[in-house]
Amino acid sequence: EVQLVESGGGLVQAGGSLRLSCAASGFTFYDYAIGWFRQAPGKEREGVSCISSSDGSTYYADSVKGRFTISSDNAKNTVYLQMNSLKPEDTAVYYCAAPCGPYVHTIVVVTRGYWGQGTQVTVSS
Repeated sequence: EVQLVESGGGLVQAGGSLRLSCAASGFTFYDYAIGWFRQAPGKEREGVSCISSSDGSTYYADSVKGRFTISSDNAKNTVYLQMNSLKPEDTAVYYCAAPCGPYVHTIVVVTRGYWGQGTQVTVSS
């Protein structure tokens, strides 16, 4: 069974920080790159970041570069998203998904990929 479970969301003031976790089971990071996506009400889903443990590659959306950092703990099969200098526009439901990768100027999930349930991040102004 393939499963992705997010945690770490919550309410934070602008300028604050949160760390999201994505615990994976049923596959290993060596097999699939795992990434973070977000969706706010009335907006399209946006690819935020992706990490490939097999080659160490990381990818970030321009909107979060310099503020967010993706990392992985292979022993725990867990991917993290450290979010610093949060802005109200970062408010969204954040999902982890796999496999992910860069495509043109976006981060995408392969068709028929796996998705978690999501965790709410709310940044107050």
